[in-house]
Amino acid sequence: MYVTADEDAIAVDEMGYSMSRLELESDVCDSGKTIPEVSSSSSSSSSQRSNRPINILDHDIAQITKLRSGPHELLSHVEPGRTDLPVSTVKMLARREGNYSGRGRFSSADCCHVLSRYLPVNGPWLVDQMNSRAYVSQFSADGSLFVAGFQGSHIRVYNVDKGWKVQKNILAKSLRWTITDTSLSSDKRYLVYASMSPIVHIVNVGSAETESRANISEIHEGLDFSAEDDGGYSFGFFSVKFSTDGRELVAGSSDDSIYVYDLNANKLSLRIQAHTSDVNTVCFADESGHLIYSGSDDALCKVWDRRCFIAKGKPAGVLMGHLEGITFIDSRGDGRYFISNGKDQAIKLWDIRGMSSNATCNPAYRNYEWDYRWMDYPPQAKDLKHPCDQSIFTYRGHSVLRTLIRCYFSPAYSTGQKYIYTGSHNSCVYIYDLVSGAQVATLKHHKSPVRDCSWHPFYPMLVSSSWDGDVVKWEFPGAGEAPSPLSKKRVRSRYFL
Repeated sequence: MYVTADEDAIAVDEMGYSMSRLELESDVCDSGKTIPEVSSSSSSSSSQRSNRPINILDHDIAQITKLRSGPHELLSHVEPGRTDLPVSTVKMLARREGNYSGRGRFSSADCCHVLSRYLPVNGPWLVDQMNSRAYVSQFSADGSLFVAGFQGSHIRVYNVDKGWKVQKNILAKSLRWTITDTSLSSDKRYLVYASMSPIVHIVNVGSAETESRANISEIHEGLDFSAEDDGGYSFGFFSVKFSTDGRELVAGSSDDSIYVYDLNANKLSLRIQAHTSDVNTVCFADESGHLIYSGSDDALCKVWDRRCFIAKGKPAGVLMGHLEGITFIDSRGDGRYFISNGKDQAIKLWDIRGMSSNATCNPAYRNYEWDYRWMDYPPQAKDLKHPCDQSIFTYRGHSVLRTLIRCYFSPAYSTGQKYIYTGSHNSCVYIYDLVSGAQVATLKHHKSPVRDCSWHPFYPMLVSSSWDGDVVKWEFPGAGEAPSPLSKKRVRSRYFL
């Protein structure tokens, strides 16, 4: 169990982990004080607060987060009418043994309160090093497998439980530019990969072959998402996801559309013209598969209800707030909250209960020319705000340039989804407190943009992958060995996705 006493907090600064700051922020949050929205520039690691205050205990998301990651009130009890926050692990253990809570054990929220204080920031340790850019990296749902996709046509599936041994080395077929996305089915039997092509390929991960060369050592079945009159390679995919039951795929494309593919019937079941620009990201809202979230370069997030949008061809709702295109969406898994990363250098938190029936408001047309693929974000744009921002919180500090950088909620099991984390163009990984918006950790190692990163679903371990070709893991407290310095020739190109 990854638990230490409060006395051990003296050494945390040496591990790049500001425990004193975490404890201070926890104290402020749990005392019910008002914390303003955080907004910090990408050039500064310290948070700068805006003038728009919110009472963090007045919103459902704060209450839910507290219930999932806060200790039992009797475990933090000091005297009548007073609680001791943050609660030391030693005191929690002592009060558990004294059965203060009346349960004789820790609840899941108690465990999250302990584990969420020990962030995976020690390291890094090398997982793999390739001569091409890493675009995708994700743990399986149970954390036993890890998938990394590279621009040089390689996808590697690592067995985490067997010392990160390569279980499957996949050489992709018909790759156009790069592997834009991969998705592993919940039963870990199949993996799909997409590129700038209407053909999505599926691979049997559970087969005995370690080397999976497309249509040489194994068949990579092509799933054709195009219609007969599409004229071949007229579009490609930026995002593809399995449904929880593994029966369907949802994908977002460069022809402004959302596609749903029925794997049982082996055919495209739905295409909807969803946005007015590239659909960079799609995901299912929860395990039911009824709701789909999408984000586009038209700067809109949309919610689609599959129980009705087949007939109407319209979204259930639209959410406005980003000033530039949306690069990624991650659902909290509750069918209500999600976060989005935007080219306006911000992550936004959304509650779909606040969505509109359509895009009723547009920000004023920008008076500057800017292309995120090769230009820095204009200084004059950093203070601009959407006149009809429907998001409930904004997180700033990281940078979203050159590629479709991804963001996520931290795991429910170990943190109660208390944090959000993201890669960044400036080669770092940022971890933010979900409720206060404060930066609680910045992981520095890479030499090029970090497009993707993934937090282990059960252990304090995070893996980051970068355009420098490095895939590295961060842990708390670490595996005992000293991290070794990494160096290699970096691969660079002028074109970006």
